[in-house]
Amino acid sequence: MALRIVFLLEDLCFGGTQRQTLQLALRLDRSRFEPVLLTLTGETDLDEEARSGGLEIHYMNTGRSVDWLFFIRLYRTLRALNADVLVPCTALPNIWGRIWGRLLKKQCGRPRGVVGTVRGGGAPKRQYEKWLWRLCDHMVCNSLALQDVLKGLGVPSSLVTCIPNGVDTERFMPGPVSLQERENLIVCVARLCEDKDQATLIHAFEQVCGRIPDARLRFVGDGPWEDKVRSCAAASPAHGRIEFVAGTQDVRPHLHEAKIFALSSVREGQPNVLLEAMTCGLPICATAVGGIPAMIAQPANGLLSAPSDSKGMADNIVQLLEDERLVLSMSDANRARAVRDFSFDAMVSAHETIFEQLCAE
Repeated sequence: MALRIVFLLEDLCFGGTQRQTLQLALRLDRSRFEPVLLTLTGETDLDEEARSGGLEIHYMNTGRSVDWLFFIRLYRTLRALNADVLVPCTALPNIWGRIWGRLLKKQCGRPRGVVGTVRGGGAPKRQYEKWLWRLCDHMVCNSLALQDVLKGLGVPSSLVTCIPNGVDTERFMPGPVSLQERENLIVCVARLCEDKDQATLIHAFEQVCGRIPDARLRFVGDGPWEDKVRSCAAASPAHGRIEFVAGTQDVRPHLHEAKIFALSSVREGQPNVLLEAMTCGLPICATAVGGIPAMIAQPANGLLSAPSDSKGMADNIVQLLEDERLVLSMSDANRARAVRDFSFDAMVSAHETIFEQLCAE
């Protein structure tokens, strides 16, 4: 009988965690696993893709907001879904999913295992890992930097596994137009939120414009800080060369148009968007936070600057825009590394092993 794996998420918006979770659920071996999605909100961006892949989806609400009674209904819903393994994803599910999952395990024997997930540099704090890791039977993080943080909080090495994000190397390919023929477009695909610190990239771009007058900057995404980021861009002397595009299920057209991919985060795990950009053969300018330095070896795969350092990021962007040979060598190196080290097959197989081991125990 297939093991019933319930993934608990806040929503299915265009976020890195949501997309990775969806791909994991879609790619699990259906002869051994029965994936189920449960979201705290109603339908959002990725639901149609989930349904078309044959996934069972349940909703706790009809909109994007969460009412104050959700945690009571969540207990009842989780009990009815009768999971073999419960996998809470993102902050709120990693709090309440663990609490109710542990209680249900004691009362009913199901779920047999609770797998906590830790993605993003701010996740250990937002998810109260200092206390709540004890409610998990196993922990999964997506970077060695996060694994070290968890171990520092007391999580035994035997209870935490680092599984890098996966990327579809057949879907994400270099674009039809060569890098040297593209305009000087810098693209940032990311949620508009505090962790991504788009303001630093805007200030860096102001300095870039003084040296590369035809440069353009495009933000692709939405999120809770959208008004703040747009206001920062509007107040910038380079506002006429900054554009915004709403979050989309398919970011490939933007990656195929860009000459450089930039990310100015102050906290990260292992950014999914960096993998997609690398797989499309883009050179990278990013901040040296979280798991990014393990992904980007300078100068082979990209150039890194300190978080909140707009001058350092501006210098790196200008260096790439002015050095065609470096850009082309990075392009080849990034595509090769993504194909070699970040396949979906390895990511899915590692999760399947954890699920089966927990149920066997």
